[in-house]
Amino acid sequence: MTRGSRSTGRTGQSPGIPDATVRAIETHLSEREARRERIHTDARNLRRAAQGVMILLHEGKPAERAARRLGRNLRALVRATRATWGSEASLARDAIQEAVEALLLVAIDRGRALPSPADLGVDPEPYLLGLGDVVGEVRRRALLQLASDDLESAEASVRLMEHLYQTLMRFDTTRAIVPLKPKQDTARSLLERTRGEVVLARVHARYRGASPPSVAEEP
Repeated sequence: MTRGSRSTGRTGQSPGIPDATVRAIETHLSEREARRERIHTDARNLRRAAQGVMILLHEGKPAERAARRLGRNLRALVRATRATWGSEASLARDAIQEAVEALLLVAIDRGRALPSPADLGVDPEPYLLGLGDVVGEVRRRALLQLASDDLESAEASVRLMEHLYQTLMRFDTTRAIVPLKPKQDTARSLLERTRGEVVLARVHARYRGASPPSVAEEP
């Protein structure tokens, strides 16, 4: 050995990473991949179930059983995402939001008080995004009511839209926490359009119901 040099071991090389450590990392990554795939599948199924509930409501068919099943699946997916990494949890974000929208619409359809985030087992962020989306569903109901000449129900739908919009506008937070501003802007636009359409329908109804002007007979 040259004088003053330091020994680096018998071989002069690092012993490297133990094989047990490598296997542990491989297991960790495999578990994440499996968890990611499972959440992706569950989220896809949840979205389909939410869409199915809304279709039943639009068709005027019973949706209670489907809604209860949707609520159970929503809670299960939320629990799974809370116990995992953020990247996996993001896979379920849109599905959770859509399930919230469907369950809020069920309450509206039944004339019930809207459930809270705690009632649905979700965090406030996806709840607010689902609340923003349900404004469009209420507009759809209003248009169907107008098509049936049910002005009173359409006006009630507009009042509900106003309430939902005012509720959304109470929240002013950064987009990094929850991207609510686009939902607020869309809700305002839908409300203004629907309100104008209902007012116009009311004017037309009054015109149709008015007695035609009398015409004096010529002598």
